[in-house]
Amino acid sequence: MITSIATLDRVSILSWEHLLPIGFAVVFAICLIKFATTISSERQQQAIHYLAIFISVVVISFHIYMMITTDYDFRTDLPLYLCSLLGILIPIYTHYRRYWMFEILVFWIIAGTLQGVITPDISEGFPSLDYFRYWIVHLGLLIVIFYNIFVFKLKPKLRSVFKSFLALQVYVLLMIGINYVLKANYFYLIEKPKSATLLDYFGEWPYYIIVGQLIIIPLFLLIYLPFYISEEKKKSLGK
Repeated sequence: MITSIATLDRVSILSWEHLLPIGFAVVFAICLIKFATTISSERQQQAIHYLAIFISVVVISFHIYMMITTDYDFRTDLPLYLCSLLGILIPIYTHYRRYWMFEILVFWIIAGTLQGVITPDISEGFPSLDYFRYWIVHLGLLIVIFYNIFVFKLKPKLRSVFKSFLALQVYVLLMIGINYVLKANYFYLIEKPKSATLLDYFGEWPYYIIVGQLIIIPLFLLIYLPFYISEEKKKSLGK
């Protein structure tokens, strides 16, 4: 497992280390989206792509640095958890901007990353490298997806809920295979994270996995609900 020279406390929920980055990200996102409305579509695309590249570089650089300087453990430290993996791959989406990618990512990012923002799992707080990596990835991914919603006006459809769910099952199967080979716990399929998370309310293994799977589609439908209401209002106003 990654270890560092300095020992810092785990980030507590509702502490300043938790709330300050969120406040900064909200202000940054609002300013970025407002700025995007004043520039050309080409520059809009460049702006969000550069942000995505920055997120990816942060994740890759962090792991390279940790491989060189710490006791890096491939069973626990590879960027295979969903948010870290998305952090590496997000420039692919912002470059190609395929709608089917958006259909998957909008639910993965809002459901998964938002949970990570509400209940952060950061073993070492400010000013550790992991602290900055965690918030740049989680909040950065949310900014990318909301930028696409508000600037590019992308919206998921009902079928997107099930498409995203099926894609998630492919990811889970891949993680099961990797966990078996490495004797690892990626995506928390073997045990829950040490910090407080929503999984604590779902029982012990394997019940929290079963409950988690059962609530994914309802959760995705809940995320889809504002988009559905928005479309219904537009239809009613257009009559």
